[in-house]
Amino acid sequence: MRILIAEDEARIARFVERGLKANGYASTVVEDGISALDLASSGDFDLLILDVGLPRMDGFQVLKALRAMDVQIPILMVTARTGVDDTVQGLEGGANDYIAKPFRFEELLARVKLRAREATKGAGSVDSDVRELGDLHLDLRTRIATFRADDCGEGTDGRDAERSVELSSREFTMARVFLENPNQVLTRDLLLSKVWGYDYDGASNVVDVYIGYLRGKIGARRLVTVRGAGYKMVDPSA
Repeated sequence: MRILIAEDEARIARFVERGLKANGYASTVVEDGISALDLASSGDFDLLILDVGLPRMDGFQVLKALRAMDVQIPILMVTARTGVDDTVQGLEGGANDYIAKPFRFEELLARVKLRAREATKGAGSVDSDVRELGDLHLDLRTRIATFRADDCGEGTDGRDAERSVELSSREFTMARVFLENPNQVLTRDLLLSKVWGYDYDGASNVVDVYIGYLRGKIGARRLVTVRGAGYKMVDPSA
């Protein structure tokens, strides 16, 4: 696995680079956002560890530019910022994971290994391009969800009007997890692990925020709150 480290603090960059090398990973370090964008878009790397506070172009700008170019390299964002708004901004922008400074190398390594396992699984699997539950269909290639508007309380004329909405990166991943586990109660911890790749720490409400986003797009009746347990996706017409 080839890893690009975008970090302008030399001490941290050396610390991460040495640790990754000791665990069998090849890595390259860049110190500014423009260099990170150039190399990350080259196709030569399998993972980008991206610091937010980079010179010339910050991490959020690099992330936005890469996703606008449809560069789908997995991105682990690293920052000294710990607010929920910053976390949501990074994840909504298409980051795959988020880790706050200061961090233990073991934690970073665990997240790198998770991305490596996901890449290996994806490369060796043949899967349908659609997930569905009732009239809800999720296209895995386009991230577009299609459903009958009246089933989610959207219709006003009594007809089964079909509606399509494009989901953001995190909304799409969350919807896919629910559709692959229909009618099952999924805890916040499990959703954080599946969608963001880190354990729920008891303080962040990011799962609830994204449940709200998803309900707003595909209909509140499809995502049921199970008090004290979590959420489940159902077919409201069943």
